[in-house]
Amino acid sequence: MTHLPSLPEDAKLLDVFRAYPDTARPLIDYHQALMRDESPLSEAQRELIAAYVSGLNACDYCYGIHQTTAQAFGVDEGLLTALLVDLETANIDEPMRTLLRYVGTLTTDPAKVTPADAQHVLDAGWSERALHDTVSVCALFNFMNRFVNGLGVTADPDYADLSGDRLARSGYAGLKKLL
Repeated sequence: MTHLPSLPEDAKLLDVFRAYPDTARPLIDYHQALMRDESPLSEAQRELIAAYVSGLNACDYCYGIHQTTAQAFGVDEGLLTALLVDLETANIDEPMRTLLRYVGTLTTDPAKVTPADAQHVLDAGWSERALHDTVSVCALFNFMNRFVNGLGVTADPDYADLSGDRLARSGYAGLKKLL
């Protein structure tokens, strides 16, 4: 149930964006630039990071949507669950595991991120831009998880699938058209 009395009890994030378009538009633009524009990280990797952060934060709304979106970009079904159960044994390549270790620390205990952690990411073959984009996706979805949970926005699995498929097809820019 949303915590905004002016919105319906079953309000979705799009309803919040419609109620506050002046702040939603630049946020959607940032999502589009970060998640779909050029990056050393593929769209699938960025969506995987978004879903992983959301899973660590127990934000079911964002986790469900970005799990569906990541799968639409080719991430194996079940991988996110495996990553959240045990990152070290999940079936993922070592460079991505290193990146997700960094994301995990930044999400769950950000004060413990060290220069050595960043160096591990670089030593795993990732560029500075990849580290920047990883931190940016991580930060954005920590923000979005708190935004969604703080406003009481929820969704059932059917909505998560619908919204995730829409993001995969139309990108984040497509959301602006729905405002």
